[in-house]
Amino acid sequence: MKKLNILKLAGLMVLVISFAVGCASTEDKQEAGKAEAAIAAAKAANDKAKAEGYEWRDTGKIIESAEKALKEGKDEEAIKLANKAKSQAELAVAQKQEELQRLQNNGILPVAVAEGVSVSEDTYTVVRGDNLWNIAAKPSIYSNPYHWPLIYKANSNKIKDPDLIYPNQVFDIKGDYTVTEMEAAVYHAKNRGTWSINGVEEVDKVYLSK
Repeated sequence: MKKLNILKLAGLMVLVISFAVGCASTEDKQEAGKAEAAIAAAKAANDKAKAEGYEWRDTGKIIESAEKALKEGKDEEAIKLANKAKSQAELAVAQKQEELQRLQNNGILPVAVAEGVSVSEDTYTVVRGDNLWNIAAKPSIYSNPYHWPLIYKANSNKIKDPDLIYPNQVFDIKGDYTVTEMEAAVYHAKNRGTWSINGVEEVDKVYLSK
């Protein structure tokens, strides 16, 4: 009788353990599924940022880290990284839309390279919130945000990273550019790549050398 009870107890324990293992396995699969969904959402958001030409370089790297974490079974870390990447991508798109709306409200739109450029200021003092894009877009500067590389090139001795400028910096604003120089600036602005604070990129060095 005692042996029978022991066998029953052992069987019950096996069932309990099997159930617990099954639950854990199900939970693991659910977390992995959440991580996969989060990564997919991050990729979709970043694809939109790419289409807008406003992807941040770091976003792609974060997505790669999320995928690596998922492969290693670190589901929570993968979800956290994917959500961070998604937020960055959405912020990038929002920033572009906000900037373009501001330009539109002020009657300034990204336009093709004109036959000449006229400026009413010889210098510009950076204020908080400025970037080369919005400085170039000002009517008193170039009225075209895609001309920001002109400011960068004229002040390369003051600008370590074109993605990072500081309040109270004083930039020289030149207006005697040829059409070829303006076309080169617009081409660089549109094809430089995605945003990141990493110092001078190789493409920047090539642009400066021309």
